Amino acid sequence: MGRTVAIPDKVEKVICSGPGCLRLLTYLQAQDRIVGVDDMETRRSRFDARPYALAHPEFKQYPEFGSFRGHDNPEQILVLDPQPQVIFKTYATMGHDPIELFQKTGIPVIVLNYGDLGANRDQLFQAVRIMGQALGEEKRAQAVVSFFESTISDLHSRTRDIPEKDRPSCYVGGIASKGPHGYQSTEPGYPPLAFIHAKNMAYDTGLKGKALLHSNVSKEKIVEWDPEFLFLDLSTLQMGDKAGGLYELKTDPAYASLTAVKQGKVYGVLPYNWYTRNFGSILANAYYLGKLLYPEHFKDIDPKAKADEIYTFLIGKGVFEIMNQSFGGLVFQPVPVQ
Repeated sequence: MGRTVAIPDKVEKVICSGPGCLRLLTYLQAQDRIVGVDDMETRRSRFDARPYALAHPEFKQYPEFGSFRGHDNPEQILVLDPQPQVIFKTYATMGHDPIELFQKTGIPVIVLNYGDLGANRDQLFQAVRIMGQALGEEKRAQAVVSFFESTISDLHSRTRDIPEKDRPSCYVGGIASKGPHGYQSTEPGYPPLAFIHAKNMAYDTGLKGKALLHSNVSKEKIVEWDPEFLFLDLSTLQMGDKAGGLYELKTDPAYASLTAVKQGKVYGVLPYNWYTRNFGSILANAYYLGKLLYPEHFKDIDPKAKADEIYTFLIGKGVFEIMNQSFGGLVFQPVPVQ
């Protein structure tokens, strides 16, 4: 925000407000410094695709300081014992105003731009470094940044020289955006496909900003494209047995005409847009899609093991199987649509 924030020399007690904020703290291996959580952490639901929370069930036991998406409660913060020395806050325009929050609590508020692994990668890296600096964890912050850079670089180097004619056409549907959606919900800039230079039929070079992050595509367009491979973001299963992307693929005559549906080339991928972006799941999906589309270039990769390797580095534990069970064992598998 262009502000200078004065904080104690040694920050040992914090809270994380806003989507993804506690995830970043967990990446820095500093999750034991929290003294409270928002109510996203204390909810219990059948579905949960937030690896950082699955790896740390202890988050459910902390006192609440407010509602999710940054709707902090200054009164709840002031009765936390021990008191936080710093409040980290992502998505500053969402929920409680950060400057007002500081005025009401007297606790320094550090605002972070959450960023992404695409065009806003610099914002993500800056957020990790600012948080690391505040916590005295600069070394770990740099290790996290380097991990993202080297992993994305590995994906690029495996796939960038593949001839255009050898890149099958793809479409990924059912992507969540502030809740579950049906199969027409997609992401033209879908990072797992972008990292492996795949042919995402929803992508258009003229798209920028929010248009790259989430779009609804007409069913007619999907039928017209008739992609060789279809992918289903399994967050859509939250909509129940009689709705959502899987139900549509099974029952809608338009989708039944698609070549990929007829040939059984529909595959389940990890949901990653869950309380904003789960970066580990994005990278895990990219390795799975790479292995599926270009097996010769990913001979050394077991996608499930790779997912747990990524999770172990970022959040301290492999949680692939826990998530797979939540989503009916369909992650990194052909999805039954016939």
